[in-house]
Amino acid sequence: MFNFLRGKRSKDELKDRLSLVIAYDRAQIPPGTVDALRRDLMEVVQRYFPIEGSNVDIEQRGETVVLVANIPLGGRGK
Repeated sequence: MFNFLRGKRSKDELKDRLSLVIAYDRAQIPPGTVDALRRDLMEVVQRYFPIEGSNVDIEQRGETVVLVANIPLGGRGK
């Protein structure tokens, strides 16, 4: 029932989620905007490169919230 109270993994996941919520709030990003941006970005990149192993994350660097895309460019797609 209270799986979030078990183990370090759940604790770390909660901490990461809370950090994201705080970062979104500080940057005044409306709910759902980041997920929509991630989808759109990956859709565009997929036109030119395979996206396996790619991810887009939000990080907080000091007072700045940053969108970070990790996209291997090893080969051309379509």
